[in-house]
Order: sequence, then structure tokens, then C-alpha cells
Amino acid sequence: MKPSTYDRKLLLELFRRILWSTEQILQRMQPFHSAEDFLRNDTGVEKLDSICMQLIAIGEALKQVDRMTKGELLKRYPEVDWKGAKGMRDFLTHHYFDIDAEAVFNTCTKHVPLLKRTIEKIIADLESVTET
Repeated sequence: MKPSTYDRKLLLELFRRILWSTEQILQRMQPFHSAEDFLRNDTGVEKLDSICMQLIAIGEALKQVDRMTKGELLKRYPEVDWKGAKGMRDFLTHHYFDIDAEAVFNTCTKHVPLLKRTIEKIIADLESVTET
């Protein structure tokens, strides 16, 4: 499937929203050095909640991208565990009371920076495509 067969403007909007969410997560993570930091006080728990909301938004947007591109676009960027990112959304949405601060912390510190860089590359690639 060629990029020109996608609704490029809508895809760009979705990827820009995902990029914004990754930036919010990384900003909100700055004061935290361990998962326990989330649980020390109400402020930490609020940050954990807000980060989880952004992870849910990212996963939902990635599912939309997959639907729009029939699963073809994200496969071009295998450096990211797309299934894991979408699965995180499902877990957070359906098992909210079972959220593991350690899992969220590890996701944010180990996977979100790579996701951010990859989303920036996807945006650049989509912007470089000339419409016919």
C-alpha cells in the first residue's frame, strides 16, 4: 500500500497527537527516578494517572493508524513493539485497578523515548511524500 493511498493529513494529525503525548509523558516523568516515586504521595499518584491516560491515548491512536492503513504502515518501523504499545492501552483500560507502577515506569523510561524518535521519523516521512 503506497503512502498516497492513505489519508495522509489524518495520519499526520494522529502522529502529531502521539508525539505530543510522548512529550507529555517524558516531561511528567522527569521528577521520578523509580516506580516507588509514583506511590510516595498524592502528587505522584496523580502523575501516574496522567501518564497512564497518555499511554491509553497513544495506544488508541495507534489502533486507528492500523485500521486506516490496514496494518501496513507501522510494519515499516519494526524498531517499536507496536503490538505491545497497543496492548498497554488495552491493559490500562480494562485492568485499571491492577496497574503496576513498575511496569508503567519501565515502559516510560525504556520504550517511550524510542517511540518518540520513531514517531518523529514517521512524521518526517509522511511530510516528505508529495501528493499526486
